[in-house]
Amino acid sequence: MLFYNLLLDIVKYTVAGIGVVWIAFYLIKPYIDRSEKLQLIDLKKTITAQTLPLRLQAYERLILFIERINPPNLLLRVNASGYSAQDLHNLVVSEIRNEYQHNVTQQIYVTDAAWTIVRRVKDDTIALVNNAVKGLPAEASALDLSKTILAHLATLEDNPYDIAAAVVKKELEVLF
Repeated sequence: MLFYNLLLDIVKYTVAGIGVVWIAFYLIKPYIDRSEKLQLIDLKKTITAQTLPLRLQAYERLILFIERINPPNLLLRVNASGYSAQDLHNLVVSEIRNEYQHNVTQQIYVTDAAWTIVRRVKDDTIALVNNAVKGLPAEASALDLSKTILAHLATLEDNPYDIAAAVVKKELEVLF
């Protein structure tokens, strides 16, 4: 009987203790959840404060990339007046690819839409240069290729480089 009473007391105290712990947990749980949410918000603010300058710099670099591969700017920068059309073609395509590779890591900090625009502008510019050189005779000069590229751009209703820069800027506005 003594053993039975001792066992019954242990069970009563155990059940009562579990009940107290359970009630205390559910009374304190909202405060713990709230504290956790506040810490998460603070962490997000800290991360945003650290990554915002990097994201802004990435958008700046994408705009710079678009401007640098814009054919009037690119052709002026490479200034290959003594070259053949094929030499200029190789130089321009190489320059575009180098610029792209230099900025490829910026895709981490920008939206997929912004990066898609940049990649498309790069591909379209290479295609423009490739198509322009195909339409020229083998003995054509760099000046002939430059004129052909710029003439094609002049026939376009809207400048694709301006449109791409505007889209990237629009994507940047989402940050603010």
